[in-house]
Amino acid sequence: MPASAAELSAWHATPGSFQRLRPPWRHVDVVAPAGAVRAGSRLTTRFALGPIHQDWVTEVTDSIPGERLTDVQIDGPFAEWRHVRRFSPDGPRMSRLRDEVEYRLRLGAAGDLLGGIPIRQSLEHLFAYRHQRTADDLTLHAAYRARPRLTVVISGASGLLGTELAAFLTSGGHRVLTLVRRPPRADHEVFWDPQRMALAPAQLEGADAVVHLAGRSLNAARWTEAVKREILRSRTEATSLIARTVAQLDPRPVLISNSAVGYYGDRGDEPLDEQSSPGSGFLPNVCIAWEQALQPARDADARVVVLRTGVVLSGHGGALPRMLPAYRTGLGGPLGSGHQWMSWIGLQDYLGVVNRALYDDELEGPVAAVAPPVTNREFVRALTRVLHRPGLVPLPAPALRAALGEMGERLLLDSTRVAPARLTARGHKLLYPDVEQALRAELGR
Repeated sequence: MPASAAELSAWHATPGSFQRLRPPWRHVDVVAPAGAVRAGSRLTTRFALGPIHQDWVTEVTDSIPGERLTDVQIDGPFAEWRHVRRFSPDGPRMSRLRDEVEYRLRLGAAGDLLGGIPIRQSLEHLFAYRHQRTADDLTLHAAYRARPRLTVVISGASGLLGTELAAFLTSGGHRVLTLVRRPPRADHEVFWDPQRMALAPAQLEGADAVVHLAGRSLNAARWTEAVKREILRSRTEATSLIARTVAQLDPRPVLISNSAVGYYGDRGDEPLDEQSSPGSGFLPNVCIAWEQALQPARDADARVVVLRTGVVLSGHGGALPRMLPAYRTGLGGPLGSGHQWMSWIGLQDYLGVVNRALYDDELEGPVAAVAPPVTNREFVRALTRVLHRPGLVPLPAPALRAALGEMGERLLLDSTRVAPARLTARGHKLLYPDVEQALRAELGR
């Protein structure tokens, strides 16, 4: 692992690490301790086995910082379970992680006969994924290990990106405050109401950064005129409130706001970067208004970073899980002609871009949060290789338009070939610049 034994141990002792280690191939909800994981801490994991949901409760029985962390099952699927994580030094700023698992299946010999081999294979698969995810997170945190830990405010913290970002930051030792639209239930929650422009600046005093991710999903419903108005309103109102609040703080935190590559519109094979002009149509107009709503923070001399984000590939949510059923059955294929360009980024690299934006004082203005773009055909070939399935059933453009209307045409058929020019100029390295590597990492394959 790319961290000292003490750093590796500290990462495992944070509640965020449990969230980060959830397997993407199974729906899992994690209830972790509110503070550091220590002897006596209990963790409840709820997972689905088909239509059946089961809780798995484990308790930490032994925790020696820099050496080991042990938990045992209190209630759950196994007759017995004991898991020891051992942390040992392996050179300067390097360490080894050894997971030792002892378990006994229910039903005795019958359980061993029916489930012994599949359970062992499942655990080996799980721990291979967990080790890679741990190494990736520690690599990203190591880039700024010499810098102070931060207090970061996140809007949209209940969505895919917000949930993963909060877990990633807390596992790195940062303090995270989340904006909520209901009465706060915990110390880390702060009330806000964008429709009523309600957010008390005093509640954000001392924040080093605000990461603004809130906004209605683009693919939650067909784009009626009412849905379009809600998409625009949800972005401009919330962003304006965040920007005005940041402008009132002293010192002013860095403001990192999501935007989208939809800013550029349908541009065919034209190479694009942060200096390219906006496109025309609904999505570009939304992105332009979205970014303009940040102006109060700019006028107050806050550092404002606008992440023009491509399709974020994650096994936990977003576009990728929606694609998988068709491709797993062999019924997937190119969308439309398949020649349209797709700007994308893996979840791990999205977190890495946000991490850089928190610390890199030279990074300001629009930043293309993307990996090198691929055509839809290239993406489909990569996905079918990962899934070991054919991808020979194309979905014609007229069928997409008939099924999804303007939403399907804009999100699936528009061609946007955006390169991460500013990140490249800053020397930023992606963990997964290749789309097949990113898909394997996100799907645990």
